[in-house]
Amino acid sequence: MDKKQTRLRRARKTRARIAELKMARLCVHRTNGHIYAQVIDETGSRVLASASSLEAGLRSQVTNGGNTAAAVVVGKAIAEKAKAAGVSQVAFDRSGFKYHGRIKALADAAREHGLVF
Repeated sequence: MDKKQTRLRRARKTRARIAELKMARLCVHRTNGHIYAQVIDETGSRVLASASSLEAGLRSQVTNGGNTAAAVVVGKAIAEKAKAAGVSQVAFDRSGFKYHGRIKALADAAREHGLVF
């Protein structure tokens, strides 16, 4: 298996556990250039809120979309959008990525701005 396949296998196991909890999940994806976050409802069929380093409002705040500063801005934005959508408690889905660096920065920023997980 290559790196992507092993990451997706880890993500599948995590998502199966989150599905048993029957709660909204904060799903995070990162690439070399950007970071993306979505709050997905309990059934997994609707996106309730989303934020990424590609959005025009957030792009003006960061110069590089692929660093921890951008992850902090995206974490703050997703927490505000989720609270506006009526979601305050989520399960964190790191999509098989290590809880380190940009993923950790986004999670910490989301927690600081009101999301509980």
